[in-house]
Amino acid sequence: MRKLGVFNSVSLDGYFTDRTTDVRWAHRNSDDPEWNAFVESNSKSGAVLVFGRVTYELMASWWPTPAAAKAMPVVAEQMNKLPKVVFSQTLEEATWSNSELVQGDLETKIRALKSEPGDDLLIMGSGTIIAQLAATGLIDEYEMVVIPVVLGSGRTMFDGLSQELNLELIQSRAFANGNLVLSYRATG
Repeated sequence: MRKLGVFNSVSLDGYFTDRTTDVRWAHRNSDDPEWNAFVESNSKSGAVLVFGRVTYELMASWWPTPAAAKAMPVVAEQMNKLPKVVFSQTLEEATWSNSELVQGDLETKIRALKSEPGDDLLIMGSGTIIAQLAATGLIDEYEMVVIPVVLGSGRTMFDGLSQELNLELIQSRAFANGNLVLSYRATG
């Protein structure tokens, strides 16, 4: 059975977007060679990317561009190559390479995808999807990059979660740029 994971950056005060939904703050510390190698290696690991409409549109507006290819060539190549599933009730089509648009029930589709053979599934961004799926127990692992910045307000990736979510730390890694990667497994 495939696993479903989450990979997101969060501020020290727990937000994954700032008060205006901007995420540029998460990319401030990219001058660390070890960090950059980690990012490139993660992008090569292979996964089916899972997005909500907002994150999908943000990613689709950046990764296929010449600027993305110049800034992060390895990551851009992988992001454009990997299969993507976007959940939306309002999008009419998903035009980014290797994208599948799903307008049906989120939980049903994720259960079906998890039961199929193939690469694991990875949610990036997409806080609304995370909050919905965390409550069902369908998310197996959460990987969060804590960025050394305090935003003061914004949105957490668990906004709307109506129950406690218990996690077990399975790995941590600190980088010279101050970023801290924390990997958790769902325990309940």
